[in-house]
Amino acid sequence: METAAAVIAALERAPGVVVPLIREVPGVLLKRRPAPGKWSAHEHACHLAVVHRLFFDRLEEILAAPAPIITPYDPGTNDPDDLLMNMDLDDSLRKYVDDRRRLVDRLRRLSVDEWRRVADHGEYSHYSVLIMFRHLALHDFFHAYRIEELLLKREWMAEWQAAIEHRGETM
Repeated sequence: METAAAVIAALERAPGVVVPLIREVPGVLLKRRPAPGKWSAHEHACHLAVVHRLFFDRLEEILAAPAPIITPYDPGTNDPDDLLMNMDLDDSLRKYVDDRRRLVDRLRRLSVDEWRRVADHGEYSHYSVLIMFRHLALHDFFHAYRIEELLLKREWMAEWQAAIEHRGETM
């Protein structure tokens, strides 16, 4: 299955993009929210570690249940507002990398029929193991994009430059 192989490759590569990207964000900006209710770079990165358990659980449910039903997850509704802000970034990144490695190993062992297994999802017209993990790959890069937007935010340039100068680096 070519698409499954492409999804696995994207999932495997994502930490190599996300981790160095979040490390570029100066400490002074890591937890800065662009607006009330909008996530900081720190929160976007920590969220990637949090969702792995959800996807491991969903995979096992889809593979085991005869008619699996997937409950949508909305971190803005399901989690306290400060959950991600209070997480340790280094621990979260280690967990993200380790869990991703385990997930990729698990996905490589799936049969073609297992990739095609379907579930009823409360938000989507159709849902399968393939769709779920394609969604996760896109989700990783969506959050990476949001981190980069915050890193490059023009209005925060003076703080960014001051942080860089303080570390003795040049732009």
